[in-house]
Amino acid sequence: MQQYNTIKTKYPDALLLFRVGDFYETFGEDAVKASKILGIILTHRNNGGDRTELAGFPHHSLNTYLPKLVKAGQRVAICDQLEDPKLTKTIVKRGVTELVTPGVAFNDDILNAKDNNFLCAVHFGRKTIGVSFLDISTGEFLTSQGTEEQIDKLLQNFSPNEVLVSKANKKEFLEVFGKQFHTFFTEDWIFQEDYALETLTNHFKTSTLKGFGVDHLTYGVVASGAVLHYLSETQHRQLQHINRLQRIAEEEYIWMDRFTIRNLELYHSNNLNAVTLLDVIDKTISPMGGRLLKRWLALPLKNIEKIRRRHQVISYLYEDPITLQKLQHNIKQMGDLERLISKVATGKISPKEVIQLKNSLEAVVPIKQLTTKSPNEAVKLIGDQLHSCELLRSKIKEMVSEEAPVNILKGTTIAKGYSEELDELRGLAFSGKDYLNKMLERETKRTGITSLKIASNNVFGYYIEVRNTHKDKVPEEWIRKQTLVNAERYITEELKEYESKILGAEERIQNLEQQLFSQLIVWMQEYITPVQNNAQLIAQLDCLCGFTQLAKDNNYVAPTMNDSTELLIKNGRHPVIEKQLPLGEAYIANDVTLNREEQQIIMITGPNMSGKSAILRQTALIVLLAQMGSFVPAESAEIGYVDKIFTRVGASDNISMGESTFMVEMNETASILNNLSERSLVLLDEIGRGTSTYDGISIAWAISEYIHEHPARAKTLFATHYHEINEMTATFSRIKNYNVSVKELKDNVLFLRKLTPGGSEHSFGIHVAKMAGMPQQVIHKANKILKKLEKSHSNEELTDNLKAAQNEMQLSFFNLDDPLLSQIKEEILHLDINTLTPVEALMKLNEIQRLLTKKKNA
Repeated sequence: MQQYNTIKTKYPDALLLFRVGDFYETFGEDAVKASKILGIILTHRNNGGDRTELAGFPHHSLNTYLPKLVKAGQRVAICDQLEDPKLTKTIVKRGVTELVTPGVAFNDDILNAKDNNFLCAVHFGRKTIGVSFLDISTGEFLTSQGTEEQIDKLLQNFSPNEVLVSKANKKEFLEVFGKQFHTFFTEDWIFQEDYALETLTNHFKTSTLKGFGVDHLTYGVVASGAVLHYLSETQHRQLQHINRLQRIAEEEYIWMDRFTIRNLELYHSNNLNAVTLLDVIDKTISPMGGRLLKRWLALPLKNIEKIRRRHQVISYLYEDPITLQKLQHNIKQMGDLERLISKVATGKISPKEVIQLKNSLEAVVPIKQLTTKSPNEAVKLIGDQLHSCELLRSKIKEMVSEEAPVNILKGTTIAKGYSEELDELRGLAFSGKDYLNKMLERETKRTGITSLKIASNNVFGYYIEVRNTHKDKVPEEWIRKQTLVNAERYITEELKEYESKILGAEERIQNLEQQLFSQLIVWMQEYITPVQNNAQLIAQLDCLCGFTQLAKDNNYVAPTMNDSTELLIKNGRHPVIEKQLPLGEAYIANDVTLNREEQQIIMITGPNMSGKSAILRQTALIVLLAQMGSFVPAESAEIGYVDKIFTRVGASDNISMGESTFMVEMNETASILNNLSERSLVLLDEIGRGTSTYDGISIAWAISEYIHEHPARAKTLFATHYHEINEMTATFSRIKNYNVSVKELKDNVLFLRKLTPGGSEHSFGIHVAKMAGMPQQVIHKANKILKKLEKSHSNEELTDNLKAAQNEMQLSFFNLDDPLLSQIKEEILHLDINTLTPVEALMKLNEIQRLLTKKKNA
């Protein structure tokens, strides 16, 4: 326990797995945590009168239990026995061999194949914040710096598994970025500029960071230094695969704030079982491709040349299905090149994974042949840059057996014929069966005992077993070792000699195999960079093949990208909704035209459920897909590239932060209005519905007017159920009215979901309520009220009528002393009609009706 406490003091923030014999044990608070997370039994023991909690599991189950602890956000220090217990008379030497944390992991059970596992550091400067992301399992190392908003967006995009922050900035971090991340608060001195610079230049073996183009990012560099420092703290020092630091060049990508990323449901959704855009477009085959696609989705391009290059590759593959099939077939043969070569760098690769790496590199060869012959320039360039790694493949083939085991201690790792000494030792160890058979035959003849048996056990090795019936025939020189119920076991000099020979050979085989395998790994480290480059090129190819497959499967077309500020979509569809429709039902496609000269703002009116939000979202998703380099779900699309997409969709309360729906809505809208640019695309859905009708109409009007008059003239789609807004077209030339058409049947309504010019006349809220299964009497009452209200020609008249009704009620109840009627009277008199929403009015009416029905029945 003294030894345990000394080691635990060095790692106070980690859960310590302490190796004792065949078990990993946890003590005290760690044991309580571990038993809860792992569902293992919590016991206790008394150490000199002190009661200590205890929980443990067998050491060979580490790979089962470790992922559970890390996924629960624990930092886990693995403390192993550093010497053979048989060779020491005192307590076994122990030490921490690895510290596994949510952001620092190699274990395949912790990592998701298609997700990066980023460790991140955030450094607060005076006005600027620095950020750095590092995935130790792939070697990607990225940095940036900017405002709170920019860093917040990057944290949303990269969703790091662990974030390092200086203890001095703990409060600030939680206030600005919330509590959704696994955070670790470190000492302040780690976030010092000179220390960070020294850490990074020592690691990269350079004198400055100019070569990486990040030397001007002071705060980003500090964050990057903190990340590297943390890796050495967690016992990770073999990091040759982290060989460059890249800047996230945000000016090259579309700006989307975190609300937009959330509202468009690109890769997460707050709704249960919802399908995201990533779910629909991810047709990648390899883990590298899956990770890169996420990056492309988070950072859509603004550079038209780069976008067109991707579109050209898709067009080429679309027209040449045989090449597409061949490429996909070969990509399918690959393992995770990026993570396998990282394991080579850190020395954590198993013999089986070395074979996987060789097989993956063999699949690169036909891809290189196919792509270098391609008539498409971009594809040919990928082919030229692929490295066939011939020497590496032949060396592995020569040295490692195809049936190599996962664990070097179990099975044959080094191939037959590579080492003469090894082959000789194997001959000795494995030809034993023949030797024993001959010996058995000889001894049976000599002694006349027909049922002789030679076997071995862990206690005293090889022995000869004789049944009791033949006990009298046993030669004198045999030494008795064990007595069983109906047999005796003996050993002989010859058997002992043979056993030591075999055991010695087995031990030497193991040592030699480990030695040769270690030499191979060191030699393989020369190939880290070419293999990493291959992985990145294959990832690009995989994404482009995936986009081609997506276009083929769903009838997408190539968009035309240009420098204009126009947006022309013909028969556009929502990529996610069209996949969710019942079989046989066609998606109702819609045209959208936006420009800064004539049709800058489109006002879309129409009832709830008619598909206004779908039209808004699909416009953004079509632009986004086009600028990622994909084809789009439309008949045709001409897109003047967009530099910012803003959405404000629906009312979502942020009650956990103590903000109302309306407050959240206004915050998000303010952020849009303050950041407009000429190439922005703005989507506003039901703005102002979190407040009273009149406030809502005024706010929606004011926002539309602001966008119209703003010099940027940002392209805007505005969906609303306030029909009064339709009057804006009379005053503002670039605002146009459209509505989502509805067909009225006798007692019902049919949503046609088609966008047509002109404003809509009235809402169909009551029809929607009916479709939702609202009680008949509520629908009936609502219709009655609606007819009354429609008779009022103006808002003033409507208010006057309601006030008159209130006064009438007041008079009729004036002299009643019935307590129930007095209660109803109070209810009605205290209503503020100006702020009452239709649904609240219905609820109130329902309540009064219930009270009166009760009285009538009584």
